[in-house]
Amino acid sequence: MSFSYKPLWKLLIDKEMTKKQLMEATGISKSTMDKMGRGEQVSMDIIDRLCYYFDCDVSQIIEHKKEK
Repeated sequence: MSFSYKPLWKLLIDKEMTKKQLMEATGISKSTMDKMGRGEQVSMDIIDRLCYYFDCDVSQIIEHKKEK
């Protein structure tokens, strides 16, 4: 199973927000941001925090990629 956080990175660009600002606003740690940067899985709590903060659906944060 593979996930991409490209929708989140695009959302940050649209909101003119840095990753550091997002970390401060949501309480997400640098190590968790690093994991997302590498496309690794994070807890549903993190996804929930992001959806709550941006008032959006999960699909605006992550997308599922089929492995080849």
